[in-house]
Amino acid sequence: MHDNRICLRTMIVANTHSVKQTRVTFEHARGALVFAAITAGVLALTWRAYHPGLSGAFLFDDLGSLPKLGATGPVDSWATFWRYITSGTADPTGRPLTLLTFLIDARNWPADPYPFKVTNVILHLLNGALLAWVLWKLGRILATSGDARKPLPKEGADRSLSPHSLFPSAQTPSSAKVYGKETFGPALAALFGAGAWLLHPLFVSTTLYVVQREAMLPATFVLIGLLGWMASREARACGHFMLAGFGMVASTYLCTALAVLSKANGALLPLLLLLVEWIVLSRHPMPDAITSRRHKRAIVVFLIIPAAFVVGYLLSLIPSAIHGTPQVRGWTVWQRLLTEPRVVTDYLRLLFIPHARSSGLFNDAFPISTDWLHPASTLPCIMLILALIGAGFALRKRHPAIALALLFYFAAQLMESGWVPLELYFEHRNYLPAMLLFWPIGIGLTQSGLLRSVRIACACVLLIGLASLTFQRSTLWGNGPNQAYIWAAINPDSSRAQTSAALYDLQSGRPRLAAARLSLALPKHPDDVQISLNLITAECRMGEVNPETLATARKALGIDRAGGEVAFNWFGEALTMVKQHACRGLDYTSLQNMLNHVWHTTLWRNHVSLRINWFHMRGSLALAQKQPTQALLDFNQALAEMPQPASALRQAASLGAAGYPDLGLTHLSYFETLPMPSWHGYSMSRVHASILRRQGYWQHELNRLRKILAADALSKQQTSTNPP
Repeated sequence: MHDNRICLRTMIVANTHSVKQTRVTFEHARGALVFAAITAGVLALTWRAYHPGLSGAFLFDDLGSLPKLGATGPVDSWATFWRYITSGTADPTGRPLTLLTFLIDARNWPADPYPFKVTNVILHLLNGALLAWVLWKLGRILATSGDARKPLPKEGADRSLSPHSLFPSAQTPSSAKVYGKETFGPALAALFGAGAWLLHPLFVSTTLYVVQREAMLPATFVLIGLLGWMASREARACGHFMLAGFGMVASTYLCTALAVLSKANGALLPLLLLLVEWIVLSRHPMPDAITSRRHKRAIVVFLIIPAAFVVGYLLSLIPSAIHGTPQVRGWTVWQRLLTEPRVVTDYLRLLFIPHARSSGLFNDAFPISTDWLHPASTLPCIMLILALIGAGFALRKRHPAIALALLFYFAAQLMESGWVPLELYFEHRNYLPAMLLFWPIGIGLTQSGLLRSVRIACACVLLIGLASLTFQRSTLWGNGPNQAYIWAAINPDSSRAQTSAALYDLQSGRPRLAAARLSLALPKHPDDVQISLNLITAECRMGEVNPETLATARKALGIDRAGGEVAFNWFGEALTMVKQHACRGLDYTSLQNMLNHVWHTTLWRNHVSLRINWFHMRGSLALAQKQPTQALLDFNQALAEMPQPASALRQAASLGAAGYPDLGLTHLSYFETLPMPSWHGYSMSRVHASILRRQGYWQHELNRLRKILAADALSKQQTSTNPP
């Protein structure tokens, strides 16, 4: 009888435990489904908000990067694939993974921008879903971290019952908190944090700017790395050491490599993972002392050493940056370090006080900080940034979500907002850093307590408001002319914004309006060559070029560091206008005077690329004036500065098209006598050159052009011998 009672009691306890476990599992599954459904709703709302912008055109850097799709022929074979995938010049890696994703949308150039923008929006939605998952996991960890300071059990203890498990099983005492009602708050906080990031209007200038897929892909691999690290940590806690090891290798080294192949700031992944481990994940130690020691070694190998290497590499760039930045950018590294706190402060303003419109892609007029007090906002912004970083460290124990959001943001800005001499200001630099910023707000709005329903309703209203602002901004991005005109109005001191709007005026047949716009901008930026050169074009289309405009352009060409490439692209258009006698005041003499003036400036004579451009432009001018011998001499001199097959082909083709195929052949023969430039160090440009050489691409193109020129020369000779 006694044994029967014991057996019955055991059966009742077992059944009760089974029922509880089944109920918890059901609640967990139901919670996951609800979470997935709400996430899908937020993604659908994001798609709707971005939809008006899908009709937009390519912009600026798009037109500098995407034409590589057809630079050496359509990407329809392995040969053209390898030529394309290695053609990147940004970063030492060339960002080949980003280039690879563009093949999803087109295999040749020119191409339709619509599929590129659709892919970008889909990638943004994917990142939002991954972010929601990451935030939910982090929130659950924080919700069950109350027992994190208990002594570690000895090796061999039953880990399935350990309250220190990263994600407790259904048998752990804290499982009800994780899978029951207390999961409601972390889930809603994650949804708000991810939703606010997804729907924020600031990221329209990243998502709908096709080339900034290179800023989006590192974020993808950072999120995958975070998820993989947390899963690997759980596997280690459960005793699956080999699985955990493979997972940590993939989460750190592999994801970092993929992120770096998308853009260089992906190298910050180990540092970001280290912050997450230190601030949040460490609240759940390993289940025993031996496992804890193994995990600490893993942190050193997979996080601390790679993070230290990246920081050390960035520090090693300081001497070269100090030396070279003034010649390239016009400001010093010290001035950049004074200016960036103001830039980051403005980023934070736009993040926490969102607007339907912003300066967009035109931030070239952002004022430089010359010392601690000029502008007056310099020192206050520096103090604010230091205070926020200090708050991140100070709040680590009591408010880990706030601490992680702050330190994650500033750590992710380290590469692009530090001493590396990039341009000062771009909105897309917030895409990855801002991922966690809205999560603490979500925690505050959704945690249990007084007026929780009201706070949740406010969170929904905020998300709808962000969606509305994003819809307005994406509508603007879907209309190129309106976008240019509004950006010109928002950025009256930006030479790029005014030039962009003027170019739309010229394309629309309104040269008078373009000239008026550029004339107003010229006194503010007399040394900006793009304004004066485009003003020459506008005035020429009106019938006469002002001599003062020509004088201003000559002066600007000798000063503007970026003027060489602008002038090179404009010169062909100018020659066409002169040949057509389109206007008074612009002739061969004025163009020759412009070239003569810049040749005597230090800027042009001291830079190889500018000297190459100068000889090419002078050769083109001579060719237009029927001076083929002088043109050949100038083209040869351009090659002597730096032998480049592309330049030789272009210049020889120009000679042939002008009616001098024999000189084109002579130019190609001269090119073959020149030694090819040697490559030093690793870069994707070196890999690209090696592939072209192994494939015999340039030799094939040279032989093909030589045949065409030889045939033209023979035809010309026969025509002169046997006139009709």
